[in-house]
Amino acid sequence: MKLSYLSIYAVVALSLSSSLISAEPLTLTDIMHFKTLQQPVLADDGSIMAVEAQPDRGESDVIIKSTDGSKSFEITNGTQPEVTPNGQFVIATIPASLLDKETKKKAELTQNIVLLNTKTNTQQTFENVKSAHFNDNGQYLAIWFKEEKPAPDSKPAEDNTEQSDSKKKPKLDDADKGTSLTLIHLTTQKEIQLTNVTQYAFDESGIHFVAAVNDHDNNQHHVTLVSLKDQTQRNIYSAIDEQVGELALSNDGRFVGFTAGKLASKRDSREYKLHLIDIKSGKKRQPSSDGWTLNQHASVMFSRDNERLFVGRVPQVIAPTARVKYTDEQSLFDQGVITDNKNLRVWHGDDPKIKPHEVKEYQDELKRTYLAVYHIEADHMVQLADKTVPTINYGEQQRYLVATSDVPYQKMITWAGFYQDVYLVDVNTGRKILVLAQQPSDAIPTLSPNAQFLRYYQQGNIYIYDIAQAVSYNLSGQYDVPFSDEDHDYPSQAPGYGFGPWLADSSGFIAYDKYDAWQFNTKSHNGFMLSNGEGRKQGIEFRVKGLVEDKQPATLKQDQVVLLQGYSHRNKEDEFYQAKIGTAGVKKLTNSKSKLTVLARAKQSEQVLFSTQRFDLYPDIYTATLDSLSSAKALTQLDKQRQGFSWGHAELVQWTGADGESIDGVLIKPSNYQEGKTYPVMVYYYRFMSDRLHAFPDMKINHRPNFAWYTDNGYAIFLPDIRFEIGYPGISAVKALTSGVQKIVEMGVADPKKIGLHGHSWSGYQTAYAVTQTNMFAAAVAGAPVSNMTSAYSGIRHGSGLARQFQYEAGQSRMAESLYKAPQKYIENSPVFYVERIQTPMMIMFGDIDDAVPWEQGIEMYLAMRRAGKDVVFLQYEGEPHHLKKYPNKLDYTIKMRQYFDHYLLGKPAPLWLEKGEAYQEYSAD
Repeated sequence: MKLSYLSIYAVVALSLSSSLISAEPLTLTDIMHFKTLQQPVLADDGSIMAVEAQPDRGESDVIIKSTDGSKSFEITNGTQPEVTPNGQFVIATIPASLLDKETKKKAELTQNIVLLNTKTNTQQTFENVKSAHFNDNGQYLAIWFKEEKPAPDSKPAEDNTEQSDSKKKPKLDDADKGTSLTLIHLTTQKEIQLTNVTQYAFDESGIHFVAAVNDHDNNQHHVTLVSLKDQTQRNIYSAIDEQVGELALSNDGRFVGFTAGKLASKRDSREYKLHLIDIKSGKKRQPSSDGWTLNQHASVMFSRDNERLFVGRVPQVIAPTARVKYTDEQSLFDQGVITDNKNLRVWHGDDPKIKPHEVKEYQDELKRTYLAVYHIEADHMVQLADKTVPTINYGEQQRYLVATSDVPYQKMITWAGFYQDVYLVDVNTGRKILVLAQQPSDAIPTLSPNAQFLRYYQQGNIYIYDIAQAVSYNLSGQYDVPFSDEDHDYPSQAPGYGFGPWLADSSGFIAYDKYDAWQFNTKSHNGFMLSNGEGRKQGIEFRVKGLVEDKQPATLKQDQVVLLQGYSHRNKEDEFYQAKIGTAGVKKLTNSKSKLTVLARAKQSEQVLFSTQRFDLYPDIYTATLDSLSSAKALTQLDKQRQGFSWGHAELVQWTGADGESIDGVLIKPSNYQEGKTYPVMVYYYRFMSDRLHAFPDMKINHRPNFAWYTDNGYAIFLPDIRFEIGYPGISAVKALTSGVQKIVEMGVADPKKIGLHGHSWSGYQTAYAVTQTNMFAAAVAGAPVSNMTSAYSGIRHGSGLARQFQYEAGQSRMAESLYKAPQKYIENSPVFYVERIQTPMMIMFGDIDDAVPWEQGIEMYLAMRRAGKDVVFLQYEGEPHHLKKYPNKLDYTIKMRQYFDHYLLGKPAPLWLEKGEAYQEYSAD
């Protein structure tokens, strides 16, 4: 039997299609209430699943189900569920209600935690909670409360203690203040109460709990240890003048590592020291080394084998710089004092980062620490990272780790994109070995579990670097198969398709070409297709799925049976397959004819969660073991939300483009579609869209048209793929759009006089360009479009502070050359230079703090069209970034977009804002 549950849905869909006459119209209010399942969590033993069902607007609920189907629970208004390993307990956060969020100040909002016992079906509520987490074995729950607010009429207690100026304490930072914490033994419900907690940690073995307790009122600062065996507690470190900072427990419960710093200094200039305590013996150490210290941002973490303590350090603690203040009449005319209060940023031609980028990263750089490792048995501290090589990719390998540095390439980020030098750093000595120079930042090598090999992709091939031999080997060059992205149409080196897991013994690993999964051997340097070539033969993309992720990347064993997901590039369907590590060949497990997504895998069993969806089938969650996918059980039933409405149907469309190439797209027919009748069409696109054939529509109100809403109101939706020619992005889009629209006109579905075009960001640019080249579209909406490449080229992405030059020379805009080397090409691809050709009405939308595209690009297009006497309207949403965030604005744009298309495509009367515009207005603060 092949996924029999899908047959049930086919029957349901059939029955629905026969009852469409009585279906209710889909409204925006329905969309607001429509719930979408978030990422589910699965108990380690696979017994219980919990998932948040989140509406577009309003309160969520947490759905809890036993995977055998025997139990069902719900936590009303719950979010962010967490489940104990055995599934007996579930917690969920209950945030402030939507009404409270809309009517109260942020400081007045609180959140609660609900604890559910799945054995007794009882719920407990804990109020005013900051956070809550189970320990690793699920026996304890730590609930950390927010600070209790004083009553409105209460006054702070007066401190009448006289202190000399030299002994006055600096003002206490909020981050130094602790709050109450309750530790609950879940079986007995016994509670341990702690106050003034600023940090806490469990060990992985379930032996100890440790908390940083900083009681400033009584000058008592402790590291408090709780035995989880008998609930006894004791202070293992105490001070009267030190703030206890970050802390960690070794996984075996033997060691506590923490930082502490003198309270005489303000938090942002305070120097901390690292402490290590052997819990059993009480032995205390202060690991350190010359030239390095700790600040407030120092993190501490033990390796999982409990042999090493990692800590983030800095060369020195740098106090914030303060401006010189005016102190007397003379200082008012002191040039040094006056100029010290200037507001200036100097942009130098040799700056590694341009100033906006530097400003955006300033706070992160203040928090940057450099990883060091303390070898506990050897009592030896080793600095791993430094300012030259600042980044260490953490792993559990004992001898080497991968380190990277973008320092040599920070200046060229502006125009060339992102690169890193890749090093191996010796964990025992700190010695760094340069392995790769100027490696693309999205292709950083990964280290084998035994730290003997690096694997990486470079310029079309898969390599391993043998660390002992200091030699790289090309593993894929001997095979007549491309390992670079075959669809890459950017002016840069084509990336690879990525890697799957390593084998646990480092004897091999999984890698991918476009279609097949490969297994390479690190010693023989040979490989074979785990999918036995069926991928390329059938056009199926095979990828390993359903592996256990337990704080470290999953590994495989020889002869292990694994789950493969197979995506068909021909019919856009997913299926599940089975393969055996070390053996070529796959076995098909399903016949879903839908989109499949693996969502979770139990750590202690073969239980998996996955969803299946089509445009007309909601992605409910199913569960099965890896060997029983054909008899999966449905755990959720959210598809019932759409069963009161009529629903469109999606189909694959294929046509030949203007240059003879084969192009795919998706046509979603209206819910009331009748053969032989033509319909208005909304064209929505970006780059590749045909893989959305079986995707359920995103039931949200945002900057995109809601497909379900449009198809329920008589529109067809067309999603064409766009393939770009480097140097000619605009005309590439026009060719794909016009040939695709012509195809659906020839199919008899599209009314050629009622075609609307919508795009946002990159497709907003394509939309603005397309209407300068063709009159095929009755109306167009361009969200956040670039209109003038010559001015946008040196614009700033305000979200990151990066210049936009790299997007044109090496990225999405695909110009491949600088503006100064190819000015005519930039002009040819800029819509603003061709506005006099435009015959299509266009609506432009921008948020005026757009963090990706300078919103002035919208103004340029608007003013050019206005000057040329064209039909244009510009929506400026105040205080909005690249994608609208505020719900009133999202709803308003959604309504206006529909009104706009309804007017120009359906002939409905123009709303007043479109007919006459809107005068500027200010509102009272009340």
